[in-house]
Amino acid sequence: MSNTPKIRFDGFTDDWEQRELRNMVERVTRKNENLESELPLTISAQYGLIDQNEFFDKRIASRDVSGYYLLKKGEFAYNKSTSSDAPWGAVKRLDKYEMGVLSTLYIVFSLKDDGNIDSDFLVSYYDTDCWHKGIQAIAAEGARNHGLLNIAPADYFETVLTVPLDTKEQHQIGSLFASLDRLITLHQRKCATLQKFKKSMLQKMFPQNGESIPEIRFDGFTGDWKQRKLGELGEVITGSTPSTSHEEYYSADGIPWVTPTDITENVIYDTPRKLSDEGQKVGRVVPQNTILVTCIASIGKNAILGTTGSFNQQINGLVPDFKKYEPYFLFTESTFWSEKMKKQAAAGTMQIVNKTEFSELQTRVPNYQEQAKIGAFFSRLDSLITLHQRKLETLQKMKKALLQKMFV
Repeated sequence: MSNTPKIRFDGFTDDWEQRELRNMVERVTRKNENLESELPLTISAQYGLIDQNEFFDKRIASRDVSGYYLLKKGEFAYNKSTSSDAPWGAVKRLDKYEMGVLSTLYIVFSLKDDGNIDSDFLVSYYDTDCWHKGIQAIAAEGARNHGLLNIAPADYFETVLTVPLDTKEQHQIGSLFASLDRLITLHQRKCATLQKFKKSMLQKMFPQNGESIPEIRFDGFTGDWKQRKLGELGEVITGSTPSTSHEEYYSADGIPWVTPTDITENVIYDTPRKLSDEGQKVGRVVPQNTILVTCIASIGKNAILGTTGSFNQQINGLVPDFKKYEPYFLFTESTFWSEKMKKQAAAGTMQIVNKTEFSELQTRVPNYQEQAKIGAFFSRLDSLITLHQRKLETLQKMKKALLQKMFV
């Protein structure tokens, strides 16, 4: 097995060496006896060490945190709890706050002055899965209590890491991933800010709580919005599934065939499965700008078709009367239809909103010109959110690829 990564910075050729963690770090057992901090922390595989109130929307820690570990900025903690994102737990460094408190179930440590290990490198190393094998070897077989690995601190510090001998190489690797993390965080914040802004505008630019006018309007528009049934806005169509036993109904170069898993409040241009010309003869084909809403099981997920397409029977489609109703306005407003549908389904014996019930749902609409203004506003806003989401996904994929190739 090679002790060098696939990708390295220029000028470094030496093999990486295997070192026990205890030779690079020392355990921290400092208690919060003087209540230096009242900030309860948890470890998230995605967000790192974070305030419990921010992550859970509530406090999990006890009121008295004097017996908790006191963690200071720059120190690390290992959470032995497992999850789908962190099958062997997660190790994170405290970066967001000057200090905080952690349950004694965590293993806390700091870098030794003579440990010859770069802090940013270690952060990145624990973002890989290179350390999982060592944890797997010391975790007692089947010894999991509600997802908590049975690992003694002494055993944990004997785990072996493969690291560069030269701290300059460590530093360059750590700096690269620190820069990537800052970019990822920047786009995460931009996405979150835009989504929060959109949520606020949805509440202000559509009538709420039985009102007939919204709180905010574009200049030049007055008067009440008119109440309409969804069936009055266009044609309501329930989807269908052409027989999967007929392979000729499906083709890689056909039109999108949408299922609920394809719907994520988005404009749909493509799907994993598509209907061929033959499939279109027996499926329900609808035009571009048809609004789709799931009506069985995961009720209320909404999307709009960016092209001609089709969809299965778990979805109801609204083909708007395009002369009277602006499609993107209706797609945006369908967020509120979804809320009504969920309440309606919850009140029934089955989790379903059928075509008739869907057609009878009430909504409010302004004149076409105002619809067009609102639709264009939210279309631009959604495009901006999508742009940042794609940038974020690209950076995350880049980081994942580099983590696999720059560590041993």
